[in-house]
Amino acid sequence: MSKRMLVSSLIGVVVVGGITAGGLAVASATAPKAPTLENSSARYVAPSDGEAGSLTFTADVSDDSGIRDLKVLPWPAGSALDLNESDLREVDSAKCESTSAETSRCTYTLRITKKEAAELDQGRWYVSTLATANDGDTTFESLTARFVVAD
Repeated sequence: MSKRMLVSSLIGVVVVGGITAGGLAVASATAPKAPTLENSSARYVAPSDGEAGSLTFTADVSDDSGIRDLKVLPWPAGSALDLNESDLREVDSAKCESTSAETSRCTYTLRITKKEAAELDQGRWYVSTLATANDGDTTFESLTARFVVAD
C-alpha cells in the first residue's frame, strides 16, 4: 500500500469518525430525558381533638418538556408491596404548579380523620411516585419518600 493511499485512508477514517461522533453528540443532546424528582418529603400529622390529621408529600419535578402529572401512592412498609409503574397509573395525582418552564412543585395532601387514623398501620410508610412529562416520558420511583405513622 502506498503512503498516499494510507494517508487518504486515515483521513477518511478521521472524517467519518468525526461525523459519527458529532452525530452521536447531537443525538444525545436532543434525546428526551426522563423526569427527575428532587427535594421530596413526606409528613404525617395525626388527628387531634376535633381536627383532621394529614399526610403531605411534596417534590420538585423537572423535565425539559415540562410536567404533566405526578401520581402518588403512600403505603405501609409492613405490607411489603412490590409496586411497578403500571400499579400507579390509576392512583391519585398531586397538584402541580409550574415554578419554571421545566420544573413544577407538586403537592399531595390527604386529610385523615380520627377513625381513618385508627385503622392505619402504625410505623414506617413509603411513598411511591410516577412522574409524567408533557412529552410522555415517565419516571417511576418505588421509594420516593418515607414517613412514620404514629398516634
